[in-house]
Amino acid sequence: MVYPFMTLDDGTEIVHSEMKEDGSVKVFIEKPVILGFHSVECWLPRYEWKNNDGFSDEELAFFDEFVHSLAHIIMDLAQKGGFDSASDF
Repeated sequence: MVYPFMTLDDGTEIVHSEMKEDGSVKVFIEKPVILGFHSVECWLPRYEWKNNDGFSDEELAFFDEFVHSLAHIIMDLAQKGGFDSASDF
């Protein structure tokens, strides 16, 4: 299952998976561009970045800082079934 998390001003979508049995959560980032999308995934809590398709090093550094600052919220939501199922948000 994938849960919406946030849409940035430039149209970048950030979604996350449910928490896996091993405690990991996949964060998927996708930005619309002409003729397609740029995308990348980050696995929490290891902050392991995979499958970068089109993002620059500068953009990845921004997303790394962004995900680090919100990882505790993403991990909590992943356990609860996203925003719709989380009663304390």
